[in-house]
This record gives sequence, C-alpha cells and structure tokens, in this order.
Amino acid sequence: MKPSLMYIKSIIPITVILFLLLCGCASAPVEQQREADLHFRLGLSYMDEGNYQMAYIQFQMANKNEPKNKDILNGLGVVYLHFEELEKSKSYFLAAIAIDDNFSTAHNNLGTVYLKLSKWDEAIEHFKKSLSNPMNQNPESAYFNLGTAYYRLNQYESAITAFKHALKRVPDFLPSYYGLALAYNKTGRYGEASEMLTKAIEMDNAYNKDKTKFIQEIRKQYLKSDQDNPDIEDYLEIVNY
Repeated sequence: MKPSLMYIKSIIPITVILFLLLCGCASAPVEQQREADLHFRLGLSYMDEGNYQMAYIQFQMANKNEPKNKDILNGLGVVYLHFEELEKSKSYFLAAIAIDDNFSTAHNNLGTVYLKLSKWDEAIEHFKKSLSNPMNQNPESAYFNLGTAYYRLNQYESAITAFKHALKRVPDFLPSYYGLALAYNKTGRYGEASEMLTKAIEMDNAYNKDKTKFIQEIRKQYLKSDQDNPDIEDYLEIVNY
C-alpha cells in the first residue's frame, strides 16, 4: 500500500493508494512507453520524499507520453488530492476508471474524494466497487474507508463490520482501531471503545503507548480547530473511560 495521507488522530483517517506498477499502453510507441515509465517512477520517488510538486511535474511529463495510462492518471489524481484540488483529483480518477472499470485502486481513491466532499453514498459505491475486484491488493484500505463512510452516515453497525473486515485482512491496520473506538462509543459499547483506543495508542508510534501524550496532542488540535470537531471530543471522552 502506498498511502499519500497518513493517519490523522483527530478524525477518522482516510487511506489513499497509489499503485507502484506502470502498465504500458500498447498503442504508444516503445520509446514513449520508456519515457513515460521513467517519469512515472521518478514521480513515485518524489512522492516518497513528500515532494508532491516535483511528483506532479514528473507525472505530467509521463502523461504527455502516455495520456491513456491508467496508473499515471491515478498518480495525478493522488497528487491533486494531496493539494486538496478535489475536482481535478476526481477527474483523473474518473479517467483512470474509464480505461479500466475494474481498477480497484482508482475506485478506492475516487471514493476518498467523495468522502472529502461529504458525498457519503457516492463514496460507498466506489469503495464497494473497489472491493468487488478479487485482485484488489489492498482491501483493508477500501474496507476502512467504507467504514468511515458508514460512520458519517450514522450507520454504526455497518461501520463496525467494515472496520473489522479491514482487520481480518491486516490485523495491525492502525486506522481501523481508531475507527472502531469511535463506532463502539456511538453504540454505547464503552468498554470496547476504550479497549480499541488503548490498543491504537499502544500501536501508534506517534504516542509510544503514552495516553498522556495522546490527550495533549488532540487537545492541541481541538484548540487549533476553527470549527466543531466531534471526533476529537469523542476521543477525549473515550480516553477517560
């Protein structure tokens, strides 16, 4: 999995995937394919370093050589998503899906855009489409994002089921423990909520099993927030059970 957005502790995080394999477009000349491959891989390298502007430039150069390569289009979508240019991001993911409707990665990423746009039903549609592909290499990401969408719709039992499916695929998938803590809290299962949040804090390298550090961090985020964030309030409630 290649996440472009790491876990944000004050909210249910969203996971985004970027495939590392470049699938050549048969209609492009061999030299153009090689040029596209070079720029694409350079773009991935820059993205690894957190340099999204340079990644954007390399992906654009790759796209000029192979404008119908689904992986390059997906890469551009991830970069625009990082820049919070959601409509542009959406257009690239849609273009990738138009080339291959079974492109599970692009469906997951498009669902992520819809999450950010608070379009929960559209998000669920694409997360389910991502999961319908048995060749999906990162189902835990799509299951987690599906759970997030259900959570935002106040469908907490469905959210819990999705988060659990993510953990069946990857037992140490950290975001699902944070998600389960919130969902259990909403359904009145306070002991389980506390258990999940404690486990998340123990697993999260940002806190190194230190609940005090967790509390301090999310209180800082609460004070910095310019709008109400019920997730932060819920975490503060759960950590005191």
